Amino acid sequence: MTQTREKIVGIIGGMGPEATVDLMQRIIRLTPATDDKDHIRCIVDNNPKVPSRIKAIIEGDGEDPGPVMADMGRRLEAWGADFLVIPCNTAHYYYDAVQQAVDIPVVNMIDRVVNQVKIRFGKEKKIGMLASPAVAITQLYTRRFEALGMAEVWPDTEHQDLVFRIIRQVKTGRISPDLLREYAQVCDHLRARDVRVAIVACTELSALGGDLPLATIDASQVLAEEIVRVVKHT
Repeated sequence: MTQTREKIVGIIGGMGPEATVDLMQRIIRLTPATDDKDHIRCIVDNNPKVPSRIKAIIEGDGEDPGPVMADMGRRLEAWGADFLVIPCNTAHYYYDAVQQAVDIPVVNMIDRVVNQVKIRFGKEKKIGMLASPAVAITQLYTRRFEALGMAEVWPDTEHQDLVFRIIRQVKTGRISPDLLREYAQVCDHLRARDVRVAIVACTELSALGGDLPLATIDASQVLAEEIVRVVKHT
């Protein structure tokens, strides 16, 4: 009896490095395994040298990350990946550049997250956003939610600035209890604005973790679940 070869996932990583490692840990935790061989083969380019999405999108004067990400995708395909993932919400602004560069599927994390919102919280009209301001600028989630009759609710300027500072701190690798408390304060702020569910739409915030005072859908967790589903057919 011929055994079917499992698919191999290629990870376009490094945006940031902590978020990429966090995704891999989530994949390991979700995979039903009794030995090493039961785990999922990942080919990972954890490349922190991808041009800054902050400079390209927020500041408007940075190098285009798209060509670098496309090249990473081509290399991962050449190394044997059967499908690709991008564990960064903002980087999905360059999703088309990657998909056009390869002949294998690229999982769209944004689409998967919105679908989970529809399934789990389809009656909600307000969806809180915990993300970089680049996600707001690019409207990666906005039109998808509008099509479902939902509206994004972002923190006010003070709290959004706090979110951005938290994200940048995670990128430095310096995570402290104070950072977690500040993150929870932002969530409390969204609750005060009548938000009952929020999207953790930054993979640095996913890596930060913490017990949050409102229901969330975590983009990194959704992506990890999709990877395991594709490979293990669960």
